[in-house]
Amino acid sequence: MEGGIFHASTGWEHLLPPGLRQLRDPWAACRGQWDFLALTPLGCRMLAGQAVTAAVLLLPGDCGANGFRAETVVTYGLSPRDSITFSSLREPVLCVQRALPLLRGGVLEPQEFPLPGLAGAEGLLPCVSARLLWTGSPYPP
Repeated sequence: MEGGIFHASTGWEHLLPPGLRQLRDPWAACRGQWDFLALTPLGCRMLAGQAVTAAVLLLPGDCGANGFRAETVVTYGLSPRDSITFSSLREPVLCVQRALPLLRGGVLEPQEFPLPGLAGAEGLLPCVSARLLWTGSPYPP
């Protein structure tokens, strides 16, 4: 399975699961079809209008599809419309709002994951969401 995250914050690579590549080059994100591709808000703006194709595409809810093509689109953000959000920011609690496909097979049912001690959680939402869909858990091993 081939997966990547485009323009993840530097310093939080440890949150990415093994096998999920960090992409910095826009052309790398646009080549071929990905099994899984996650876009940060900056990455989404940088790739707007480009040919991005993925089986599962994870992107900010306020990004819009921007012409991206995907079999399944999963949104993350602070809006109650997003598939993955926070039910609490003070003591971060990641909230899965609806059933989502897991990349390794199966379905992730709606549930909450406490993320104690995770400062700046809203900035980490792309990495934590990618880990969740890739492994079924937002927690590093």
